[in-house]
Amino acid sequence: MKAAKSSNGQLKIVDIPMHELTKQSVLVKTDYSALSTGTELMVLGFANVEVFLGYSGTGVVEAVGEEVTHVQVGQRVACYGVPTHAEYFLANKNHVTPVPEHVDAQEAAFAGIATIGVQALRQADLRFGETIVVLGLGILGQLLAQMARAAAYRVIAVDHMEERCQLLDSTGLLTACRNGEEVKERIQQLTGGKGADAVMICASSKSHKLIDQGLEWIRDKGKIVIVGDTNTEFDRNALFAKEAQITISRAGGPGRYDTEYEQEGRDYPYGYIRWTLARNLEEFVRLLADGRLNIKPLISNIYSLEDIGLGYQQAKDDPRKTMGMLVKF
Repeated sequence: MKAAKSSNGQLKIVDIPMHELTKQSVLVKTDYSALSTGTELMVLGFANVEVFLGYSGTGVVEAVGEEVTHVQVGQRVACYGVPTHAEYFLANKNHVTPVPEHVDAQEAAFAGIATIGVQALRQADLRFGETIVVLGLGILGQLLAQMARAAAYRVIAVDHMEERCQLLDSTGLLTACRNGEEVKERIQQLTGGKGADAVMICASSKSHKLIDQGLEWIRDKGKIVIVGDTNTEFDRNALFAKEAQITISRAGGPGRYDTEYEQEGRDYPYGYIRWTLARNLEEFVRLLADGRLNIKPLISNIYSLEDIGLGYQQAKDDPRKTMGMLVKF
């Protein structure tokens, strides 16, 4: 079978043997995989690294291990956390969740990327009716903003790229701010000037102190959650003045990078860790199934596996015109 691989900084489409099923794994024939261009372009920039690409996709189950009970052969599933830019992918049972038949496969393919957004919202630890600012409207920021709205938070979304703002507007769910002044006006309207409860930094920038921008917008004792690859310098006095919290969100939730969870299929007790990687993944699919999200307008490009390099190149050359990018199998 064919798969996309980063080999010493070069993209290669290679032939590899079919995966061998284990007791805890699920073999899936891929329908669509989603490009996470920020992460994948970073990986492609590493020399002396050999790694298969992708981590978000959807497909149909071909086979299940004897200890897998929540999905069946022939069932559609969404996946997060294993290489998905391949004709087939092999996932541990905690990496997949069933997808109802009425859910659009192209939207379900963004499950892995969206699960990262779900975990970021968990890190913000918001309550019903609180106000959140989403700074940066790439694909992750777009998904996070929609999910925050579905959770009944008051959402203020902002990006300096007009094209990305128009995409959010086109979903019919939210209206984006184009600059900091518009954000301040919206905060005044929603909070009476007290400030947002949390700012999610989804933008990737090494040159701008986005944390300082967030500190200006949050309320006293508010929270900054770093989601994107951004400059982590900030004004200590601004942090002190509001006794704010700054935290970073790692991947899709508890279980990620835990060998016993990911490779051996062990779960965490429901009463002790309510939201794991698998439960966050399942929750995104539930939001899709309930019609609470509108991802289709965000899909800007669909490629074949052989043409995936065009997607990476376009994302590098003109990020304003790229958003939700898929590989179709």
